[in-house]
Amino acid sequence: MTPTATYRLQLQPAFPFAAAEEAVPRLAQLGVSHLHLSPVLTTVPGSAHGYDVTDHRTVREELGGEAGLRGLSATARAHGLGLVLDIVPNHMAVPADLRLNRPLWETLRDGPDSSYARWFDVDWEAGGGRILLPVLGGPLHRAAEELATPGDGTLRCGPHVLPLRPGTAGLPLPRLLDAQHYRLSWWRLARTELNYRRFFTVSGLIGVRVEDPEVFDATHATVLRLLREGVVDGLRVDHPDGLADPETYLRRLQDAGGGRWTVVEKILAREETLPESWPVAGTTGYDALHHVDGLFTDPQGYAELVTACQETVGAPDDLGGTWADTVRRASREVIGDDLATEVDRLTRVASRICATAPGLRLRDHAPWALRRALCEVLIRLPVYRPYAVPGHPARAVDAERLETAAEGARAAFTVPEEGDAVEVVRDLALGRLGGEDGDGDADGRDFAARFAQVASALRAKAVEDTAFYRFTPLLSAAEVGGDPARPAVPPEEFHAYCARMQRAWPEGGTVLSTHDTKRSADVRAALLVLSECPQRWRAALEAAREKAAALPDDGHRPPDAHSEWTAWQTAYGLGAPDAERLTAALRKSAREAGVRTSWTEPDEDYEAALVRFVEGAVCGAPWAVMGELTAELAPHVRATSLGMALVQLMMPGVPEVYWGGERWSPTLVDPDNRRIPAVLGDGDDGGADDDPKVRVTRAALRMRREHPEWFLAGSTYEPLRARGEAAAHCLAFARSGAVVAVATRLSLRLALGGGWSDTTLALPPGVWRDTLRGGDTFEGTVALADLLATGPVALLRRA
Repeated sequence: MTPTATYRLQLQPAFPFAAAEEAVPRLAQLGVSHLHLSPVLTTVPGSAHGYDVTDHRTVREELGGEAGLRGLSATARAHGLGLVLDIVPNHMAVPADLRLNRPLWETLRDGPDSSYARWFDVDWEAGGGRILLPVLGGPLHRAAEELATPGDGTLRCGPHVLPLRPGTAGLPLPRLLDAQHYRLSWWRLARTELNYRRFFTVSGLIGVRVEDPEVFDATHATVLRLLREGVVDGLRVDHPDGLADPETYLRRLQDAGGGRWTVVEKILAREETLPESWPVAGTTGYDALHHVDGLFTDPQGYAELVTACQETVGAPDDLGGTWADTVRRASREVIGDDLATEVDRLTRVASRICATAPGLRLRDHAPWALRRALCEVLIRLPVYRPYAVPGHPARAVDAERLETAAEGARAAFTVPEEGDAVEVVRDLALGRLGGEDGDGDADGRDFAARFAQVASALRAKAVEDTAFYRFTPLLSAAEVGGDPARPAVPPEEFHAYCARMQRAWPEGGTVLSTHDTKRSADVRAALLVLSECPQRWRAALEAAREKAAALPDDGHRPPDAHSEWTAWQTAYGLGAPDAERLTAALRKSAREAGVRTSWTEPDEDYEAALVRFVEGAVCGAPWAVMGELTAELAPHVRATSLGMALVQLMMPGVPEVYWGGERWSPTLVDPDNRRIPAVLGDGDDGGADDDPKVRVTRAALRMRREHPEWFLAGSTYEPLRARGEAAAHCLAFARSGAVVAVATRLSLRLALGGGWSDTTLALPPGVWRDTLRGGDTFEGTVALADLLATGPVALLRRA
């Protein structure tokens, strides 16, 4: 059954299946049809997220095991709810105690001949027949004194437990280490010598080859059994772009799962669409998030914020001054450092293809030229990846994007003939240089798949994990799936997007907050209002800076202008001077930006100065300035929050409410957004009637559940356009001629312009009852000042 709406629960040892079961009655009353569970298979002990799977055969005992999951399912069904599972096909954990991951343990113990060796994407040749295992905290010679062989077939070093190759236990330490099927090493060697595919740049997550049918069967057996037995009803597929061939994987999954409702965590660029051939309901909804946020972004004010940030922070163009330059520099840094080993592998494969290809056309391409061509093409790719399969025609859109990237890449070569390497890379990435078997030779298939996988890792790390933290004029624009170059979405563009979704993906997901969003919807709502008053923000910032400068202790000074701007905007968005939460988020922000400190090279002095600034200035007396701004803008922040919620809940697709998000929920980047919300398990009926966000959410969700035909496949979406001076501030649409949603856009600008005045909205024929105002009715052409007299949104139902 297709969900009408889902509610995301972040399972963890502190919130197991039993806790979720207690929340079922109130979530059923809220109006959702399904609970969306974070990954439930066995993980690294203590995991707070569940994406570090160690055993696909079992449900995690820390959550209550399979019995606990079945109990939750039974309780959910008793209240009319189903379950959707988040699954992780791309990778497994490399735990400290490797015995927890049996397939990896046996691969490391027995080497390429292990029956599990096919599970993992390992370049054995590059490692000289061994897997680099970069787990040591320092160089090997320093860690040597911690190494021990207790006689149980294991090698131990601190918390690490590794297998010994049979017959090597009694060897002297140097010979014993050399005799293993793995090379135990310092973690820093992963950058340049790692020979297994990983999740982005996380060496603790090793890529899994689910394209192999036997590996697919083994890693999906438990999930598919739970589907067949009716314990769960649908799936959310994590990071499909990490897979060698996402479409083939998804077809296999749909066939094996009986065609259950499935969405994919696919991040789409502004102009990108999901491949129509994928057998899924749609994406998880980051594209919807971007369009909803964009509706409430003032483009003129955003441009002024960009200028203000440039003047205040004074960052170079490529370190936060301009978006395009910032992305380009971040991409070069990531591809030349964090992804160096992945690029090396692609270069080796390309060189081998050129050296062994029949004829002479591919000869004489130097490895350095192929490597440069690879890098230059990759950094110019405007989307996560292409979807080319050797032996099959490439999609026209993939060919066009790679051709454009190749044209730009040629400029990196002084000698035009050496630049011919760009065309080789382009054709290999599109699967055009495979063998004669109609399916591409092994190297051709490997290159096309790995190119796409590296492209997705580069996009994620360079854009979302680096540039988003460097380019900070308006933090809400730097969100997953966002476009800081052009964050505002005009109403007509939004309507066009919704019409397209209704035609192509009427049952795909929509979200506003997730476990991966850098700021919750309510924090972003507060930030979006700043785009309506850039000068007011700038004045508040200057006043706060002056108060901070007047503090007697110099230790309260910001470590740099960039962190100062980011800290104050983050604190304003959160709406409270919470030092613990702010310092955690800002330290992560600084490390992700990688300008003054980073995860791999932390600058303790810089971070200490940042903490002192947050604690003493941002959360000290100067906060009063931001407190005044927060109070002043609060009505407009609430209007934006309610508008965003209503639009997301009523637009085409299956909406998801992130846990606690039915109420005011200002949270920051993980782990802050994974804290258990107080509302869960409190036994109420979905929220007090005086909470406007709960009222909106409950009314919309219950309407969806009672009448799915108004919203899912077969339904309709009709834009409604206001008339009058303030028409641009109204976003309205009808669903299936039965429901009308009306939201106020840019309410601060509206108030400053004198309000709705004579602006009207022509309703579809019939009498319409406002479900949020106790049954008031409207018909024909209505004045928006009357329709929205008691609040910024209206949800009308045909009487």
